[in-house]
Amino acid sequence: MRGLTTLRTLLTALLLWQGAPLAAQTLTAADHAAPASEAASDSGDSPTAPSEPRPVQNEALYLEALRALAADQPERANELLQRFVKDEPLHAGAWLDLAFTECTLGHSADAERLFREIEARFKPPPGIMELIEQHRARGCNQKPSWRPLWAVSLGRGYDNNVNQGASSNLFTTGSGSDSTQWELSPDFLPKPDHQTTASFDYMQQADEAGSLVLAQVRLRQNDHVHEQDTASVLLGYERPWEWGRWRGYGTVAVSVLQLQGQLYQRQEQVQLRATPPLAQRLPEELQWSLLASMSHVRYPTRTKFDANIVELGTNFYWRGARQWSFSLSGMADQGQNGRLGGDRHGWYSALQLSQPVTASLRGDLGWSRQVWHSSEVYAPGQIDLVRHQDTRQLRASLQYTLAPHHSVQLEWRAIRNQENISLFQYNSRSIQLNWRWDNF
Repeated sequence: MRGLTTLRTLLTALLLWQGAPLAAQTLTAADHAAPASEAASDSGDSPTAPSEPRPVQNEALYLEALRALAADQPERANELLQRFVKDEPLHAGAWLDLAFTECTLGHSADAERLFREIEARFKPPPGIMELIEQHRARGCNQKPSWRPLWAVSLGRGYDNNVNQGASSNLFTTGSGSDSTQWELSPDFLPKPDHQTTASFDYMQQADEAGSLVLAQVRLRQNDHVHEQDTASVLLGYERPWEWGRWRGYGTVAVSVLQLQGQLYQRQEQVQLRATPPLAQRLPEELQWSLLASMSHVRYPTRTKFDANIVELGTNFYWRGARQWSFSLSGMADQGQNGRLGGDRHGWYSALQLSQPVTASLRGDLGWSRQVWHSSEVYAPGQIDLVRHQDTRQLRASLQYTLAPHHSVQLEWRAIRNQENISLFQYNSRSIQLNWRWDNF
């Protein structure tokens, strides 16, 4: 979207360079300009030189509208641009952006009215006229942002520990002189296997406010370790909101996870993302948001596993030739009465980098860490430890575009789960080749 903003800046400069001297008054006054000129000519006076365009008085409002356009929020951008041109009637670029957003929203009559006013008031150069004629030729009855977006992916890979088997075959229970050392059976040790994966993602805009309906399906089947086969479905609804100078998104989602053909987990989640007013002062490429979420997780086949999880955090995202994001959040997990280890608290952090290598090849690198601290001894008399979990993950991938909407991705992933209870410690490494087809 950085290129889009640059294009708009160039178009605005072109319009102001040729058009602004011709529009020294507002549109209402311009309707009476011709008679005034004729009167001056008849009196023998020389016409006065056109005045220079006055400085933009509310540039922050225009920049906010451009941010809304970059975030694919045409309804919000349209509202902001209407407010802006009312105060800045000589800003040719804003008039052009407003006409394009009307066209994007399917308001063909309003878009055509604005195109005609731009032609009459600013006398656009040939390049701008070509853009306007292209929009006219395409028509404004279609709403591109309303078309469904989807992606299908198929993959084949290998994981050296599909069951998250323990790193050590020895395990100790009890404490002190009453401790006993056990040797774990092969079922609790790492099991390597090849696997086939499939996924489907769907997104549809639901209204002019920018609300979205979301759906995700994930499937994974191992060649031999079928007790670790998984299938999951997620359905969600996301709606933008605005409160004063704060804005963001609210999301509700429900998901189910199936393990070995049986329902293993159900989850309901409410999430709120907010962009504070201070973020509007940051460079356009940098986005900053705050996050709050609450989840209720249920395990139908497990006793006393249900939990409520609250998360509060922040996220930074840089959108340029090289893209990166960083997130950090604190978490609290209130478990069902009688859950082993009791309640727990922790934090999560993630760093993602994306870098184009060539026109068709992109590299991605990601790192994350999740830490949990339990509040009680895990199993008194057997495992007399307060459980501390520390899971780190490193991911690297290369994605190559074969043709429009078709790409392949080679991904490598390493997970290291360090805990103070050896039974739960595990390491895994996987590699996978994916083919992706999308209409984005």
